[in-house]
Amino acid sequence: MNGSDYRQSLSDGPSSDGIETRFSAWTPVTNKACNQQLFQERTTLILHWFDLWTDRQRKEFICRLLRRCSKTQLKFTSDCLAESVPITRMDFTAVLPRFLSLYIMSFLSPRDSCAAAQVCWHWRFLAEQDCLWSPKCIRLGWFLPYSPSDHEYGAWKRHYVACTASLDILTAREAADVYGTLNESLTAPEEQEDRWREHKIRQTIREKIAEHKKAALKTRRAWLNTSKLGTSSIHKPLSLTAALVQLGEKCRLTNSLSSVEIREPRLDLRMNNTLESTCATSVMTTMSSLFCKSVKSSYCPLPHFLLVSSRVPGYELILAAVQVSVVVLPYDSQGMTLEALLSLAERAIQGRMVQSLGILVAGSTDELTLTDGLSITEKTVLTPCVREFWEKLCGWVVPASDGGSLNIFAPLAASVSGTDLMRKLSVLTGLNVRAPTGICTGSYQHILSEWSGSGEFPPLVYLHETLLLSWCRQAEWIEEACKELRKQLGPQLHFMCQEIRGRILGLFLWDHIKMPVISLKSEVMQCLVHGLVALMNETPDDPLDFLGHFLLRSSVNGGLKNNNPLFLTESASFNGPNPESPKGLLSDADRRSAVCKELLNSEKTYVRHLQAVATVYYTPLRAALDSNRAIISSVNLITLFCPLLDILEANNVFLKELTERWEEWGPMQCVGDVCVKFCTKLRAYTNFFNNYPTILRTLDKCREMLPIFRNFLKRHDRTVATRMLSLQELFRTPSARVEEYVTLLQALTLHTPPEHPDYTLLSSALNSLMTYRGFIHKLKKSLDRDLRIMEAQSTIQSCPNLLEGNRYLITTQDVALLSCLNGDIASSLRIYEHVSDLGLFLFNDALVLTEKSVSNVPFCLAVNTTHTFLASVALHCLNLTEMTNTKYVQNAFQLESPKRQWICATDREEDKIKLLSALRSAINAAITRN
Repeated sequence: MNGSDYRQSLSDGPSSDGIETRFSAWTPVTNKACNQQLFQERTTLILHWFDLWTDRQRKEFICRLLRRCSKTQLKFTSDCLAESVPITRMDFTAVLPRFLSLYIMSFLSPRDSCAAAQVCWHWRFLAEQDCLWSPKCIRLGWFLPYSPSDHEYGAWKRHYVACTASLDILTAREAADVYGTLNESLTAPEEQEDRWREHKIRQTIREKIAEHKKAALKTRRAWLNTSKLGTSSIHKPLSLTAALVQLGEKCRLTNSLSSVEIREPRLDLRMNNTLESTCATSVMTTMSSLFCKSVKSSYCPLPHFLLVSSRVPGYELILAAVQVSVVVLPYDSQGMTLEALLSLAERAIQGRMVQSLGILVAGSTDELTLTDGLSITEKTVLTPCVREFWEKLCGWVVPASDGGSLNIFAPLAASVSGTDLMRKLSVLTGLNVRAPTGICTGSYQHILSEWSGSGEFPPLVYLHETLLLSWCRQAEWIEEACKELRKQLGPQLHFMCQEIRGRILGLFLWDHIKMPVISLKSEVMQCLVHGLVALMNETPDDPLDFLGHFLLRSSVNGGLKNNNPLFLTESASFNGPNPESPKGLLSDADRRSAVCKELLNSEKTYVRHLQAVATVYYTPLRAALDSNRAIISSVNLITLFCPLLDILEANNVFLKELTERWEEWGPMQCVGDVCVKFCTKLRAYTNFFNNYPTILRTLDKCREMLPIFRNFLKRHDRTVATRMLSLQELFRTPSARVEEYVTLLQALTLHTPPEHPDYTLLSSALNSLMTYRGFIHKLKKSLDRDLRIMEAQSTIQSCPNLLEGNRYLITTQDVALLSCLNGDIASSLRIYEHVSDLGLFLFNDALVLTEKSVSNVPFCLAVNTTHTFLASVALHCLNLTEMTNTKYVQNAFQLESPKRQWICATDREEDKIKLLSALRSAINAAITRN
């Protein structure tokens, strides 16, 4: 339609409405309402047509429409598409910077990198960069024989592929012929040679690391430009990774060259002459430096290293008994981790080599408890964290060929599982592992028994004999005294380290409990003991005459032949290395007889303790009740004594059967059936342990409320009839006896051959008793956790209820609260002000912060410490940041909650290491649970 037609239409028929029209091409620009209406009608029509088109037509229409759009309209379209169709996949190499893309690709394995190179040309260019492939080659010792030019890409990748393609592949049978299998037992010389070689490699790596650090400091480039003459003699030092890789290759090359002539020449070492000559020269230099170092260090004696756990009863007396040549590390096992313990040991040793390593921690015949919550057994010793701990800790000990040994004070040698644990530790560390046989029952007296292996008696290497004897005999009672000393003297010595504080408390305690040195002949003591036992069994009319005739008969029969005065504990096991030790002369049958005799004798002593409760306490109280002159009520009497009387009845039968078997003892005699029968009566023990807290509460209530009962206990407690024990102390004997049962049955199983008819029954009884011991340990652990939380609750003023289900206290630490005075400057220049003192109580699910206040007492040095509740933060909401030590602040860290933050600092670095390690472990565990 042209312009004349348009004008003709207007002139022919003027409409009554100015906006009405019959032509769809006309758009009323001036009238916005009509314009919008017409736009909606046309849009509806186009959408109707769009719905009727095919998919190809729709795509073509969209393409034509987008070509007509401007850049702003295309940007708007892109935003709309991103909202409706979010981008879930994108090529990160096209979005991220190149260095970030290369960093991501560095985590790919060689196979995955080759697969990534097939995506596109851009990915291939990135995946073949030398910075990705050179570490992979160097880690395996595949060095490129030339330096690639600036514009040459993929050289290291091609070198890796070429080296991989040229590897010699051995079948399983060929590999077994060359290298052996895992189950194949090596001969003693080969095993010793492997251990020596591994130790030398570790020692060489440590020395080379130290040398590399020193060389890096000496040969670093000056800040100013140097002349060509000055820089010509300076070589750029290798990086730490390259140095370690090169050193490992040198050591492995030496081992390979030395073993080529022994084993079959199947390995084809394809190396160029230059590399071979360089490695050979370096190996000779390394070996000569090792020889010179060993010669220099042989002139001064190496110290011994001893780890002492705070869970050992009366460990302060142990610290006071340490020899001068021993480096001791006492540590608090509560809240301690293996990483923190290794760091503390490294600080204590200070880079020196030690002659031997002693481990004096809580343990039994089949496990070691280095830290709370972590038991090291034959099943857990090869876990990554435990294995790394033993490898690093024992790396500071000289090799076994130079007398290096690992001495464990737990009776591991008294059981099969403990022996397996010792064997695994020996293979892992390359040291001679020694432990007591543990057939001596009582308070830590297994340390005085025979030790596995040969050599000097290990306890006397670390400890003085006099204090050692006193501690072994009365460790449980010394612990009670040490608890009071810690409460009284601990606050006065808080500024000292744990070792000095423990030594002071131990020496103070020894000055009050030390006994006169007994320098009698050991045979005299044995004869006197036998005579007193015979006197108790026969009860003659004239005890002195009977004892005199007994000693006379012992003298006539050949006793008392050794006239050399010996200390009470001296025996053949205390002497130096002696190939004809008593242990080597005893057979398994003799040792089995000794263990059975110890089982019978200790059972007699245990039954006497139980019988003392019945005769000294229960019988008089029952007689008074029956005669209507009751001291305590019938209900209280039954509550106190009935569970223990049931145990006495079961053990009387057990003792009777053991006595009968011992009277007919022979090499093929069996006691396993007796033990299995006794295990069926452990229900009496279960009833006692379940009611044990109720028994003690009833005893305390009757003592407080009934004066006549209090006087009754005063007359009978700690008498000869009760073996100088009180009633509550006699109640502790069943739990200790279960531990002794497990120890003795493990020793009996160890010395019983598998083909013996008693082996199966002993194993069954041992499994039952070990399961029951685990039940007792859980009860003790639960009660101990509740007691610690209650102590913390009473210590903190205005504290909410802390005793909740599954909550336990990990550790406590006093810290200083700091405030930053100038937070807008660099962190290394910030100055902090000591605002107040805080107490941190770390639980497994929360961290409680308290405000600590110290008040002094006039005319004395005593101080009173109080804690007031400040805040409580859930661990999964807590952020921990370690702060770098500067000139203005040391041992600081930051705690941040969703609402507040605290900057804290400890007095000593050891406290910081332990606290941060415990905090990180607890936070990770809390996050995992939530």
